[in-house]
Amino acid sequence: MTPTHGIQQVSDTQGRLAWLISGHQRVRDLLADPRLSRSHPNPGHPVRLTQPGWFGGPIPDPDGELADLQRMRKLLTPALSARRMEDLRPRIRAIVDGLLDDLERTGPPADFHSLVAYPLPALVVCDLLGVPEQDRADFLRWQLEAKQVSKPAVARGGLQSLWRYLGTLIERKRWVPSDDVIADLLRAAELDPALTDDGIAHLAAGLLFAGHAPVVAIIDRGVLLLLTHDDQREALQREPALASSAVEEIFRFASPVERQRATRRGGLTRYAAVDIDVDGVTIRAGDTVLFAVQEANEDEAVFPDSKRFDITRERVPHLSLSHGAHFCLGAHLARLKLQYLFVRLFERFPTLRLAVPLEDIHPVRDAVAGAVSQLPVTW
Repeated sequence: MTPTHGIQQVSDTQGRLAWLISGHQRVRDLLADPRLSRSHPNPGHPVRLTQPGWFGGPIPDPDGELADLQRMRKLLTPALSARRMEDLRPRIRAIVDGLLDDLERTGPPADFHSLVAYPLPALVVCDLLGVPEQDRADFLRWQLEAKQVSKPAVARGGLQSLWRYLGTLIERKRWVPSDDVIADLLRAAELDPALTDDGIAHLAAGLLFAGHAPVVAIIDRGVLLLLTHDDQREALQREPALASSAVEEIFRFASPVERQRATRRGGLTRYAAVDIDVDGVTIRAGDTVLFAVQEANEDEAVFPDSKRFDITRERVPHLSLSHGAHFCLGAHLARLKLQYLFVRLFERFPTLRLAVPLEDIHPVRDAVAGAVSQLPVTW
C-alpha cells in the first residue's frame, strides 16, 4: 500500500506496530529531528542488545549516539575533504578501469555484480585508508566474511582478522609517513588523547562497512535502470556531461527489480527518544518510526512526472542519502565513483545488455534496497 502524505500506523517486519512517515517535506524534516534516533531509549530493547558496534559492545543510548556521531563527523570531515576527493579521482578511475578490464577478460556472459559492483567500493576505501596493494585481497576477503550474519563463526573470524590487521596497519603508519585517512586520524590523535588506536580502527571499519553495501546496491540499481531504459542510456552515451544528474536520478528512482515485484519498503528506521507530536499525532518515546523514503522520492509536488526515470532532471533533492546529522558523510566520494563508472562502462561496452530476463534477477532479502544477488550481462 502506498501511504498518503502524513503519518499512519503500520506493522514493521517483525509484526510490531510502527509509525510510517511519508511525504517529501515531512520525511526530510523528521530525518533531521534529533529526537529520533537509531538507538532505542530502553537499554533492554533488542535493537540495543542485538546490534552491537563493529567490534563488540552495545550501541549507545540516544544521547550518546548523537555525541558519537558529532565526534565522528568532526574527525572524518577533514579526512574526506574536497581536496582529498579530488586527489583520489585518478585512483578511482584506475580502479574502475581495472575492474572493467576484468569484466572484458571474463567475457560474456559475466556477472557484473561480482566482478565490478561488489569490489569497487571496497577497493576505493582501501585506497582511502592506505591499505597496501599486496594486502587488499585479504582485506576484501575478511570484509566479506565479516558480513556473513547467517554464519556467526565466519563473521566473527572475519571481524577478528580485520581488527588485527587494522591494528598492525595503524602501528605501521605511526612510523611510516603517508597521506591517507588513517594518517590523518593519527595526527588528530596527537591533539586528542581520547582518540586511541581502537578508536581509529572503529572509524576505519565504519568507513568500510558504511560505504560498501549501500554503494554496491546503487551500482547494481544504476546498471539495471540504464539497461532497461534505452533512451536514457543513449542520452548518457551521447552526452557524458549528464553523469552528475544521472547519478542523482539513480539515487532517487527505485530499482526495476523492486518495481517489478512491488517490493516497496518503509526504508530507514528510527526510534523516538521522547514523546513527539507530528500533525496532532503523538509518537511515544520508544516507538518505532519508519520513513517512506522511496515514496518521498516520488512526491509529485517535488518531482513532476515522478514515475518517469529521467536523467536530465535539473533538480533532484532526493532523500536517499538521508538528511541532517545523519546525511551520508561519504556522499561526495560515492558520487565520484558512480559518475565515472556509468560513463566509462558504456564507453567500453556500448552494446551492454542484460543476459537474462529481468524477472530472473533476484533482490537480496533483508538487504539494502536495490541489492541483487547476481547481475548477468552480455555485450
